[in-house]
Amino acid sequence: MPAAAILHWAARSHSGSRKPRNDDSFAAFASGLRGAETLPSHGIHSLASQDLVFAVSDGMGGGNAGDLASALILQQMCQIIPETFKVAAAGLFPDCLSHLGEALRSVHEHINAAAAAREECRGMAATLALAWFTPENLYLANAGDSRIYLSRHSQLTLLTRDHTSAFGQWQRGEISEIEFRNHPRRSALYEVVGGGHPGVCPYFAAIPYYPGDRFLICSDGLIDGLWERHIADALAKCPTNPLPTAEMLLTRSIDNCGIDDTTLIVVTVTTPAVESA
Repeated sequence: MPAAAILHWAARSHSGSRKPRNDDSFAAFASGLRGAETLPSHGIHSLASQDLVFAVSDGMGGGNAGDLASALILQQMCQIIPETFKVAAAGLFPDCLSHLGEALRSVHEHINAAAAAREECRGMAATLALAWFTPENLYLANAGDSRIYLSRHSQLTLLTRDHTSAFGQWQRGEISEIEFRNHPRRSALYEVVGGGHPGVCPYFAAIPYYPGDRFLICSDGLIDGLWERHIADALAKCPTNPLPTAEMLLTRSIDNCGIDDTTLIVVTVTTPAVESA
């Protein structure tokens, strides 16, 4: 059996120029039998004994509701995802995608209940882009327009889907990237976590990952200041330590736009053989 991969990550977040409060949140945690272990904003960790989860959420709503919604979503995911280890310890084999779906439905209901209990939080909601690395696969989920990208052999692939009609037009080739970026309904989301909607239908996927892969998880604030080619070039050149790349992408996006809150996590994949070389 091949040795478990080693992940390197770096997370950064910056409040937009329109307001002092940052409605974005991010999470990095190791998931195991003892629950979730919060990780620092950058570091290195093996997948030998724990799964690793990285997520970005962009909150929306009046007052303090936006930052509350994004923080609540990630707190809930930290509590729910480690339950798969308890199921496995009992001799069962949990389906990670099914577990993710159940987790998001539970979190969706939790956000709606919290919003209903406080008038100032009525209608609060948030996006989610979550990457769950197990020793075998990457399981991902997204709702809204926070994204996950993969760079493999210098080729950039968007792994998630923005839940807007404009995004569908762009992906089908009906409009160009610049037309998409300037589309009046580019940010009109039809899927979010919370928001008082009776249900949520996130996008889920499971993909293999390999040494040398680079991943970017980000809120739409980062996309506002970067073209796809900028992201492709930065991830293709990203060293094993992703911290310089994360800082460069954040700085470049803010310099080019910087109006919205901007959050990103860059993750690189290596093997123990590479680490000891």
